[in-house]
Amino acid sequence: MVLKDKTAIVTGASRGIGKAIALTLAENGADVAVIDLNLEQADEVAAEIKRMGRRAVALAGNVADADSVEDFVTKAAQELGKIDILVNNAGITRDTLLVRMKEDDWDAVLDVNLKGTFNCTKAVARIMMKQKYGRIVNIASVIGLMGNAGQANYGASKAGMIGFTKSVARELASRNITANAIAPGFIVTSMTQVLSDDMKEKLKEQIPLARLGTPSDVANAVLFFASDAASYITGQTIAVDGGMVMQ
Repeated sequence: MVLKDKTAIVTGASRGIGKAIALTLAENGADVAVIDLNLEQADEVAAEIKRMGRRAVALAGNVADADSVEDFVTKAAQELGKIDILVNNAGITRDTLLVRMKEDDWDAVLDVNLKGTFNCTKAVARIMMKQKYGRIVNIASVIGLMGNAGQANYGASKAGMIGFTKSVARELASRNITANAIAPGFIVTSMTQVLSDDMKEKLKEQIPLARLGTPSDVANAVLFFASDAASYITGQTIAVDGGMVMQ
């Protein structure tokens, strides 16, 4: 139980990678606030965590809205007593080629992915600074490292998250707060399940380990950053991508 007596907020935690992160943190001892726009699905994840013997609270929240973030962070802190870990996982895509991309497509992705990370980190940082302890983990993407046609908005948002992570790491280090990022590659989720078998095979050809990742692969990296095993690591980005992007 490497996270015994620790509490965590995980955004976008009702399914896919976010759900895997919430469950993995709970399996390792953490109490978890499950944040999502879909409260019904968040409740299901929270119920699963409670069955493990951990405390959990499901809260509806829109990370792009600062007032909503302040509300769910306040409630999570009241329910759990403190906030030790923040995982900024909530994210969206609106893929299209640059010349076809509408301003709304750009704004929506930047608002959720990048501004959402800013909103949540700012709100939680105040709590972490007072208690002089915190672990912030931002879920970026390999697209933020290498770019991808049709994802100018998504790539910009994820590259922004990586730069944001480094700046926050420098600001908060003196308060014993670390900030790190994870850049997942192609992970088996509802977003990749819609791809054809031929497309999946082409993706695998780009990956030295020759397979798509699983949500658990990402969750295990989050667990490392959230634990004291990573207490001397901050401002770093780990690509969980089977070797697709090597820096």
